[in-house]
Amino acid sequence: MQVVKGLDLERYMGRWYEIASFPSRFQPKNGADTRATYTLNPDSTVHVLNETWDGGKRGFIQGSAYKADPKSDEAKLKVRFLVPPFLPLFPVTGDYWVLYIDPEYQHAVVGQPSRNYLWILSRTAHVEEETYKQLVEKAVEEGYDASKLHKTPQTDAPPESNTAPDDTKGVWWLKSIFGK
Repeated sequence: MQVVKGLDLERYMGRWYEIASFPSRFQPKNGADTRATYTLNPDSTVHVLNETWDGGKRGFIQGSAYKADPKSDEAKLKVRFLVPPFLPLFPVTGDYWVLYIDPEYQHAVVGQPSRNYLWILSRTAHVEEETYKQLVEKAVEEGYDASKLHKTPQTDAPPESNTAPDDTKGVWWLKSIFGK
């Protein structure tokens, strides 16, 4: 599997909207306006904030990412979350491989070696259909089954974190574990 080489981590920081993904048990089935915000820490790790809205409530989880091999120029990162998000006790670590990034750092395809997870990301909440097809093709070239992709609903004016009540009980997370 080919991954991006020489990823400019500083340029990669900021907000990314989930345009499509493979459904996973770690995300609510009916989540909308799903996005990730990445912030570079002084120690070169990355603070990760994943957010989604379901039923008017904001579900979120925070974690950290770091280069899998600090000596490599490949965009292979590890992402670590403490779960469940409402009572963070157990560390869960996963692969986060940047398979494609456009030259302007506006669109990305992210996956991992088992090909069980895939995300198509954009700096904007919507992408042109032709751009979407090109990003899907990048994933197919890396061996992903595009028929598993689910487009993520995004509103024209995505909510801000402070405009919706948080799901502080972690109901979204518990429901997602059971496929709801």
